[in-house]
Amino acid sequence: MSALFLTEAEVTQVLDMPTALAAVASAHEALARGEAADFPRQRVRGGAVVQHLLQGGLFDRQVIGFKTYTSNRDGAHFWLHLFDAAGGLPLAVIEADALGMHRTGAAGAVAASRLAREDAREAVMFGAGWQARGQLLALAQVRPIERFTVFARDQERLRRFCAEMSQASGRQVLPGEDAQASLARADVVITVTSSPKPLFDGAWLVPGTHITAAGSNSLIRRELDETAVQRCTRVVVDSRATALREAGDLLPALEKGRLRESALIELGEILIGARSGRASAEEITLFESQGMAIQDLALGLEVLERARKAGLGTVLPY
Repeated sequence: MSALFLTEAEVTQVLDMPTALAAVASAHEALARGEAADFPRQRVRGGAVVQHLLQGGLFDRQVIGFKTYTSNRDGAHFWLHLFDAAGGLPLAVIEADALGMHRTGAAGAVAASRLAREDAREAVMFGAGWQARGQLLALAQVRPIERFTVFARDQERLRRFCAEMSQASGRQVLPGEDAQASLARADVVITVTSSPKPLFDGAWLVPGTHITAAGSNSLIRRELDETAVQRCTRVVVDSRATALREAGDLLPALEKGRLRESALIELGEILIGARSGRASAEEITLFESQGMAIQDLALGLEVLERARKAGLGTVLPY
């Protein structure tokens, strides 16, 4: 079967959030069963550009591959490469901006489906960018959120985001004014920013809150303070290896011995029933989302299969 190149436009024709939720969950389950491998992100800095590499394999699906992306002040560009794990032949090269947004949002929502209270109605989000869209749309799939209150530095961008996402999600999406007052009502808190310092005082969190922290994927980023982390009775991560390397929110507590590596629960362990999710209505839970190659591989396979059926893509000359 010929290898295909899929553009962003072609990907968006066959991609939806329910598909992303199922694919991401399957990837974490495979990892927990020992049927997948994933490696922490590597970075190369050259001039004003940073190249990022995530790689892994889903052995139950017979696929290996990697996602690479470049970033600078003007933005980022993403490509996913899939290979047949049985014969080593290329399967696809996929432009992966929309794919990455869906898989990151899906990871947060898969975690929330096990960690957020089932009656969660109020969500507070810090961030109004591209990745925030995925977090909002995915959470709306798994919990009956009625209102999202959003905080962002750029007020014009915030107003546009709230208007667009209200229409896209069918939920109330409103600009926030008072973070402490909003957090006092929050059932779910989502952070998806590039902030180098904590976004709020962890003492403002109320019992029963679930936090999805999706922005702190390097040592120079930190969205949560130590108070917030210490108040969480359950700290869930994509993978321990990745979290120990780049979870800026967790590393200060780990270095001081206030959080132990053994306390970190991998999401896949909860999904296959090896570890428990939320244990009570009062506990505060945390999912630290760094992002994994196997999430991209699982969703990329679904996109590739749908694209083939729809007659999309350009045959690659190898």
